[in-house]
Parts: sequence; C-alpha cells; structure tokens
Amino acid sequence: MKIKLLHTCFMLGAILALQAQTKEERANEYFKNFKFDKAISLYAQIVDKGKKSDVHVIQNLADSYFNRGEYSNAEKWYSKLYMLKGNEVGENNIIKLVQCLKADMDLERADEVLLSYYQDQNRLNMIVAQRNNLDSLLLTDAQYKMDSLAFNSPKSDFSPAFYRDGMIVFSSTRDSIKAGGKIYPWNNQPYLDLFVTRPMDKEYVPDKFLVDELSDFHDASVVFSKNKERIYLTRNYFKKGKLEANKDGLSNMQIVKGEMYNGEINDVISLSINDEEYSCGHPALSANGRYLYFTSNMPGGYGGSDIYVVSLSTDGRVVSPPMNLGPAINTKGREMFPYVVNDVLYFSSDGHYGLGGLDLFKSKIISKDEYSLPLNMGTPFNSNMDDFSLIIQEQSPKGYFASNRMGGVGDDDIYYFEKIEPTDCLTYSGQVLNELTKQPVPFANVEVKNPTDGLIEILLTDEDGMYEIKLPCNRQNRLVFFKDRFSKKTIIVPTSKTPQTASRDHRVYLTPYDEIVERDGDVEKIKVDPIYFEYDKSRITARAEIELHKVLFAMQQFPDLRIKIESHTDARGSDDYNLHLSDARAKSTRKYLISQGISPDRIVSAIGYGENMLINDCKNGVKCSDQEHLVNRRSDFIVLKQDLVSK
Repeated sequence: MKIKLLHTCFMLGAILALQAQTKEERANEYFKNFKFDKAISLYAQIVDKGKKSDVHVIQNLADSYFNRGEYSNAEKWYSKLYMLKGNEVGENNIIKLVQCLKADMDLERADEVLLSYYQDQNRLNMIVAQRNNLDSLLLTDAQYKMDSLAFNSPKSDFSPAFYRDGMIVFSSTRDSIKAGGKIYPWNNQPYLDLFVTRPMDKEYVPDKFLVDELSDFHDASVVFSKNKERIYLTRNYFKKGKLEANKDGLSNMQIVKGEMYNGEINDVISLSINDEEYSCGHPALSANGRYLYFTSNMPGGYGGSDIYVVSLSTDGRVVSPPMNLGPAINTKGREMFPYVVNDVLYFSSDGHYGLGGLDLFKSKIISKDEYSLPLNMGTPFNSNMDDFSLIIQEQSPKGYFASNRMGGVGDDDIYYFEKIEPTDCLTYSGQVLNELTKQPVPFANVEVKNPTDGLIEILLTDEDGMYEIKLPCNRQNRLVFFKDRFSKKTIIVPTSKTPQTASRDHRVYLTPYDEIVERDGDVEKIKVDPIYFEYDKSRITARAEIELHKVLFAMQQFPDLRIKIESHTDARGSDDYNLHLSDARAKSTRKYLISQGISPDRIVSAIGYGENMLINDCKNGVKCSDQEHLVNRRSDFIVLKQDLVSK
C-alpha cells in the first residue's frame, strides 16, 4: 500500500553521496528517504553479519517491513525487539507487533502480548470490551454480503467517494508514471490520481476525474458536499509543476477546497489547517456540512496519525482550530480515513482491538467532543490485513471500502457491501440494570437463541445498559443476559409469523456477585447479618428467616453456586452440649433452604462447631454480657463453587 501516504511525507532533493558512508549510514539514509526496499536490503546484510543486538538497526528493519505492509517479515524483527527490551519496547512497537502477529493469524500470542503490556485498568477494560464485542460478532451469522468490483486494477485502488448518479470517485496508482518518470519511493508505485466510474457496471471503464486539474503528484481521498458543488481533496504541496518542501526537505500533504462547476474545479484554496511541517488528509464531512473531519500527524497527537475535526463556514472555510477527537478514538497507533453518516463515525485503526492491520471501526457521535466506545465492524469488513476508507449510504446500509486482503486483484482493491435482507419480525429493546443499585450495567452480553436456528446473535449493551435486538419470525426466542461477575437472566420472547410493532422499554436486572458476598480471610461468604437463634433452641425464627432469604436470593441468582453451612454457639453450657446444639442449628438451616427449592447437592455440608470457633474472648470462665455472647451464636454460608460467566 499506499495508505501511509496521506499521513506521512517524503524526501525531496538529491540523495547524499552514499558511497562515502558505511553500510549502516547508507541504510539509515534510505530509511530517512522512505526508500524502504533499499533500506531493508542493507539492514538485512548488517544483521546477517551478527549485529542482531543493534536495537537501532532492528527497529528500522522492522519499521521498513511494516511501512511496506510486509507484516510477516516485520513480525520477526518486532518480536526480536520485544525479546530484547520486553515492555520497555514502547506502546507503538507493541501495537505494531500485535498487528503483525494477527496478520500471521497468531491470535493467541497477539492477545498475550497486548494484555501483558497494559497496566492501566481503564485501557484494559476498553480492550476486553472491544474483544468481547468482536468475539460476539464472529459467532453470529453474516449480516452483510461483500463483492469485489470489476474495475479494480493490479495497482492500488482505494478511498471511494460518492459522486453523482450512482458514480464514485476513487484514488488509484493505475495510470502511467508521472512527474518526469519518478515514482513514489514508499511503495515504488506511480503517484495517485483520481478516477470516476460506475462501480456496478462491469463494462464501464474508469475515466480520469478532473483530468485537466490534477497535479503531477498525489491527488487522492476526496469528499463532496451534499449537492456535489464543493470538493475537498488531498494533494502534495507544489508550485509551478514542482514539489514544495519544508525546511527539512519534506513534502507533506494538504487538504484543498474547490468549487465544482460543469465537471471542473474552480477557486481552489488550501485550508487554514494545513502546514508544510505536517500532513493533513482524508477529509470527511458531517451530514449537515458544518464539520470537517480529517487525518493528521500534526504535533500534539496521540499516535502515528490522529483524527481531528474543525467547524466550517457556509462557504466551506475553516472557522475553528483543529480539535483532536481524544483518547476515546485516537491511540498510539494509526487512526485514519474518517467517514460520518447518521451521527456515526466510521474510521480505520490499528490501535484499537481488531483482526490485524488496519481494521474498520464505528463510534456513535454523542457530541462534538464525546464519542462512544469504538467497536470493530467484524467480517466481512475486516480481515487480518488492512481494511480502510469505508463509505456508507445515508438511507440504506450499503457502500464501499478498500482492503489489501488476500484474494484481491491488486495491491488495494475496492469492495462493495450491502446488508443481507432481514427476516426479522420484532424489534425488542430495553435496558439492563443492577438489581441492587438500579444503575445501568454497561457492556453486558445479550445472547439470542431459539430452538430452530440455534445461536442467532450475541451483542453488548451500550454505556447506558441499553440494548436493541431484531428477533426472527415465528420463533420462541430465548434471550440470555449476562456479564462477568453478575448473575444471568433468561427471558423467552415469542414472535409471530408476521412483523409486529416494536416492543420497547424491557428492563432486565442482573445481580452483582461482589455485592452479595464478602471475603473473610481466604474464604468467601454470602453476605448476611447474623442469623440469631433463641437461647438453647435450633428452630428457625422469623428474624432468622429474613436473613436466610438473602442466602436464597444469592443461590437463586447464581444457580451454580455451592455452599457449606457452619453453625456456632457461645461458650455458655458444656462443650459437648454446644456441639450438638450448633449441629442441630446447621441442619435446621439446611432443611429450611431445601424446603425453599434449593437442591440438596448444592449444600455440600451443614456442620455445627459448638464453641470451638469463637470470634471474641468470651470463652469458658470469662465474664461477658449477653450481647457479647450473642455475636458467637451465628451461621456462616461459605462459598465453595461459582460460575460467574455461565453461557
């Protein structure tokens, strides 16, 4: 690929006299000039001669392979760095190593490296939530179908944009070499041009777009206003047919705005967000045209490239400083190719949890500076390679994206997707709440089953515990709600043979395990107030029954939970008598629980220990008050086994 182009830059000017340099210095110069193929050749010779511990050489060799999209080769050297430096290798290298491992389908090791690196609990929680969501998507039946398109070429084709009359404009290196025979040094392909085509017409040959208005260098990644009368596109800085460089000799990318009239572009201006010291590209417009989203590697970002947003005036000019979308969206990796429709931000990232390389994600736009947890879009959108530049229609779930996955025609190909026609009859929605606090339970699992189709779908509630499910017709749908360290709730929702009115506002309550147990040393006990017995009695009192309902509740909420009952007395009376009395109380308690529907095999034992385990100093011969003796007359319900993530 190709895709690195719009958030990086390339070297201008003559190459230094390499003959006078050492092999490593020449390799470094090639690396600096983005001639990664030549850098790889020299670095490989260096490490073959035994300099495998040279961290700088290994780093540049790994990055060279990674920047060329050769993830399998890059993985070897990122793994070497990881072996040498451990977690001190840094987050950026960890992200790249994980992506390379996934590209090689070594998913288990990728997860091991990822989860062992992050110590921040919030970051870990985000990764786990994204992984659970992706796992759920991969278990469900395909929701979308995908097709390759006939116009793809053996070169790089990507970044489609909706144009007029069902046509799309896209970026491609398919044309003859430009700029006096030069090629783009990053990937040894011609510079990018814009083409227009009818994507679903197999006989239509793509035409050059704005043929008289394009430069001899990169022109790519466009977006049009809704009326198609305004265009934003990404291109190099150039003047009088020559590339312009910054003080370091680098030519970055800029976003320019133009007005469209009769197939021509007029009044082209560079946006005020641009600066020759960094790149801006991949423009995207909000539905109302008031905001422009874009990718940049400007200073102050989170990673290799970040997504930003600015406000626009009615004439399409920038009227606010760039605002980074923040850590909810941007990571230490690459975030790029934003696209906005129906208050949803679609983008590509290799920093969020995915299948490998760049993956497509979506996030709900809550406000201009607040976004929901980005969720992986699963298959067929994502693969173990790079998947990016998605666009989707506003009125129907169909669109296009690009990928360099296996089986394509060229370097990058454009694919068409559309949602498979549903056979659902009922929209069923509501909220999952904490049984004890009545607060929302975010990211709870909702599993949908029915006896005819088996497992249909697994999804997650959102940050507010809300869920919405499309249920198939003529089924006894079994909805199972669960979350780690919460109880599980099952609901049966029947559907008819024909579509029904949406059924909403169904509240489901889950009990948090940690709120009904307490730890006492090395054991867990069901949390109850002391169960008091009358002096010298073993009968269950009304007061004791209130507390036993807490035990019943815990065992009903967690059906796999098993316990043992331990009863104790105070020190008054003989030791032998107290032992028999406490044992009678334990067995009386067990009998009560069984009478309320608890299976006998879930109560492993019910034993009395008399006065052998006093919890204060009120032993034989010690004068204590009735209240002090009272605390020793108790029953404990010790947890032996529980399954908190039962599915």
